[in-house]
Amino acid sequence: MDEELEGLEVTACERCPKLVDSRSQIVNGTGPEDADILFVGEGPGANEDEQGEPFVGRSGSVLDDTLLVVGLEREDVRITNCVRCRPPENRDPTKTELENCRGYLEAEIERLDPDVLVTLGKVPSEHLLGRSVGITSEAGSVEEIRVNGSPRRVVLSVHPAATLYDRSQEETFKEALETAADLAGADGNSSTQRRLDGF
Repeated sequence: MDEELEGLEVTACERCPKLVDSRSQIVNGTGPEDADILFVGEGPGANEDEQGEPFVGRSGSVLDDTLLVVGLEREDVRITNCVRCRPPENRDPTKTELENCRGYLEAEIERLDPDVLVTLGKVPSEHLLGRSVGITSEAGSVEEIRVNGSPRRVVLSVHPAATLYDRSQEETFKEALETAADLAGADGNSSTQRRLDGF
């Protein structure tokens, strides 16, 4: 294991018996440990469980493509999940499973100290905000939360998979990522300029 990532890598955990049974491996976050933007998904699916990396299936392709559109690259951001083990049949993680893994997520946020968090979908949005979220209507909004006492800005976003089933979500997803890029000052004024050119 890379010594530098020791604080971000979970190498052994058996807190959730059902997830231990359904996973083939623990899927840790990927990306630089000084990234300005941290994307937080729900949990690994089949592709992620197989490859040991978050967002590598069709959703990952949507995320990668949209990052490029807003002037970011996957190599420059960090991507993680609320739970690091695949739930059986890709069901939503339970409240207990989310809580069991929360310490890992908080440690990752603290160690990374990103400028902005982006929640990908309803589950991570509700988990971090601690309230019910209407993700379709709230996508793109910026909230402030506290993680271990530190203020954190969170951009709510629909899950990239939503764009595969509902094309009207593509613009919503892109705008949330643009907001995150702007908050992180990722590419100076070029995204603002590009948006102005689009009108």
